[in-house]
Amino acid sequence: MFDVIVVGGGLAGLTAALRLSKQGFQVALIEKQTYPFHRVCGEYISNETLPFLRSLECDPFELGAVAIDELRISSPKGNMLVTPLDLGGFGISRYALDEHLFKLCQKAGVQCYTKTIVQNITQTRSVYDVATDDVSLQSRAVIGAFGKRSTLDNTLKRSFFSQKSPFLGVKYHLRLPPTLRALYPDNNITLHNFAYGYAGISRVENDLYCLCYLTTRQNLKKHQTIEALEQAVLAKNPHLAQLVGKGAIAEPVWEKPKVINEVSFAPKPLIEQGILMVGDSGGMIAPLCGNGMAMALHGAKLLTDTLPAYLHGNISESDLQAQYTQTWQRNFARRLWVGRQVQAMFGNNWMTELFLKTAKNLPPLRKWLMRNSHGKEF
Repeated sequence: MFDVIVVGGGLAGLTAALRLSKQGFQVALIEKQTYPFHRVCGEYISNETLPFLRSLECDPFELGAVAIDELRISSPKGNMLVTPLDLGGFGISRYALDEHLFKLCQKAGVQCYTKTIVQNITQTRSVYDVATDDVSLQSRAVIGAFGKRSTLDNTLKRSFFSQKSPFLGVKYHLRLPPTLRALYPDNNITLHNFAYGYAGISRVENDLYCLCYLTTRQNLKKHQTIEALEQAVLAKNPHLAQLVGKGAIAEPVWEKPKVINEVSFAPKPLIEQGILMVGDSGGMIAPLCGNGMAMALHGAKLLTDTLPAYLHGNISESDLQAQYTQTWQRNFARRLWVGRQVQAMFGNNWMTELFLKTAKNLPPLRKWLMRNSHGKEF
């Protein structure tokens, strides 16, 4: 019997489990994979997260994180917008960061179950039963942090799961030759647009670059393979032609890229059958806004600020759910809305060109977008 079971060991799940354990609660963490492993993720995190991470004894720069303070955006034709990132951020792989947080969880006393798949979650009165392929666990509260899309979403009959999503994500780690490195300084994150999608590239640790792009399943269906899609569509952007496709001079680290299908930006219920959703399970911002990882961490903090009052018996479960929902909406609802609007503009050639030309001439527009897709330090 645990106080809290956290289902999913990404950034939100790991930091929620770690913080609750540090507060003296009995916590179990369940993750279907074994650390360390790669995730489809842009691997850029806003500096707003640093106070929270350091409060958990996690300093990304000790793991090799790279400071980033400039953003560049290219149109499908290659036209470029360059702008400073006011708050800035850093690049670090999920391979390194998640493993470090996992080790901190183990050190703090979190009972960790890896390579374990949750089959179902049910509630009887105030007790939750979490059935896995190996063991059955019980707790007073359950945190759902199982990511963008999971078979557990289907088991729980979450409404968004039945809606087909047109998006898929593809990720590489690359080594760049000196000629390309000069075009991608360490302090820079670049977004390259192409027909029906966009790609982000920035430095992570060990002298590698993360390239992660979002496109549509229809785009892939038309060209049948990832390689053909990259050659026919992404490489039309002259900047991307150096990174992917037959003429690329960047060197992929892995034999094949990491791919995720059915990426959904649809609104999701924050509470599902009593389960407290956090991270991408609670709502996902468009990657173009570059702040999903920060939102996952901030959401974990908001939830673990509220949950102890319930576990100590000071508020009811319904009060816990209401307070968490209100706090989450206050912090993230506008960000998600802005993300969806920006998402709709990109992937369309003429709209992207128009946006970049407008943003070049209107610095207040750039600042407004930054302010409404990022938060303050927490």
